[in-house]
Amino acid sequence: MAEPEIPQESNEVCESWQQMVQAVLAFVLLLGAAAMFHYFAPMAVLGVPPSDLQQQVHELTAQVDLLKQQQAMPAVVLNRYRNSIGYIYGVYQVGFANQRPAIRARVSGTGFLVADGLIATNRHVAEPWYGDQESEDLIRRGANAMLENLVVFFPGSPTPVRLSPSAVSSSSDLAVLRAEDAPQLRGLAVLPLAKNASSPGELVTVIGYPMGIAGMVAKSPTGIYQRLAYRHNDITAASELAALSLIRPSATCGHLGDVVGDKLIYDAPTAHGGSGGPVFNAKGEVIGINSAYMDGFSGGTLGVSIEALRPLMAAAQGQK
Repeated sequence: MAEPEIPQESNEVCESWQQMVQAVLAFVLLLGAAAMFHYFAPMAVLGVPPSDLQQQVHELTAQVDLLKQQQAMPAVVLNRYRNSIGYIYGVYQVGFANQRPAIRARVSGTGFLVADGLIATNRHVAEPWYGDQESEDLIRRGANAMLENLVVFFPGSPTPVRLSPSAVSSSSDLAVLRAEDAPQLRGLAVLPLAKNASSPGELVTVIGYPMGIAGMVAKSPTGIYQRLAYRHNDITAASELAALSLIRPSATCGHLGDVVGDKLIYDAPTAHGGSGGPVFNAKGEVIGINSAYMDGFSGGTLGVSIEALRPLMAAAQGQK
């Protein structure tokens, strides 16, 4: 059986009634807004303390603004400081005098500008044999360790800058490198260092070069990727990426899980090659230097507090 057809007039009446109700509600809201303005404006002029409702509105607005700022911070620090965060590449050897080196290997990491000509990174990037059991065993037996070459590629620059160790920590995985005077350094921003200690729960952003050249090759256009995919550890691959303006750091985000002495623990992901990168807080200040990660635990990324870097910077600046 067919359902009875609803008269068109009924739909028109319903629509008219809804429109009238909406108009009345809009008018009431307008009157309410006018009344609130009329009531609260004189209070503000007379210096009368705001009501609890006003205070709550202000607090909520501040919280929303802070949340927006925190969400935007990774993009802000990456865009603002990208060119001052470089990819470090080197070759080192460990061996005995008058013999072929027992170890000859590459090292890659991240470094960032902390003062005129000074770059902060990890000690295991500046001295790649540090923390390596095989190398340290050889050194205890009388072997010598040396850097054959250590350079840094900055985004936007087609040529690298030579580096040399300036100050190395004896207790933390930190080092300050000195860059040779080069046009690439002129105009680069020095990263701001936090003045206050950080607390667990804060948002953090880590910027660096995880996976080194392989990571940058993976991000490159298809044609370049196909050409460089099988020689991604070669210095010539890094030079080609630099010539094509493809030296580009990556940013990852997370939360500061704990602070133990000068050690920071956070869950922003990283990988080898990201060692030595800056760890930013939600204000865009550097609170630490990315150092290591624990396999099998996504929340176990480790960094060293910026406070431990300050004595090294002072020592490096005193060498001028």
